[in-house]
Amino acid sequence: MDALNALHTRVSHPRVAGAVPSEVALQNMFRAALRAPDHGQLRPWRFLRIQGEGLEHLADLFAAAAQADEPQISAEKLESMRGKALRAPLVIVTISSAVEHPKIPVLEQDIAAGCATHAMLIAAHAQGIGAVWRTGPMSTHPVVMKGLGVKEHEKVLAMLYVGQIEGPDRPIRELAVEDFVTHWS
Repeated sequence: MDALNALHTRVSHPRVAGAVPSEVALQNMFRAALRAPDHGQLRPWRFLRIQGEGLEHLADLFAAAAQADEPQISAEKLESMRGKALRAPLVIVTISSAVEHPKIPVLEQDIAAGCATHAMLIAAHAQGIGAVWRTGPMSTHPVVMKGLGVKEHEKVLAMLYVGQIEGPDRPIRELAVEDFVTHWS
């Protein structure tokens, strides 16, 4: 798939299953991430690759976080929270490791980490791999962040759920460029 086709046709795949993509495919995704725009070449990101037994540990973190918020949580809700971590054979967590810099604002570094994440999504799509970018309360919950080893100055920007596409592709909703672009002078 050429680059423009990948960019123009990518959609999120909220339902993925099956095996973890091949090591070659995953390396392609990570190599794409490392080409993200990065003022100052700070590389203000790192990625956690969670699969297999690691997903069970992530599920335990989600459950612990839910229980910390709601000590009397029902068994059903607790199991539902655990299930959120188990929706894919692989979860890639993007962590922005932005630091104060005299010329490069933290916001710009966070955006660079977001661009790296987007590059992984495009690389997944180009290889026929399903992926969806999720965040939600678990991505900022102190219990989860501590459990994942997120440092004080870092933040979780994304949890990419990655696997084989399950179900049909969602239709691509065409958007009119002119609705978003204006000429300014």
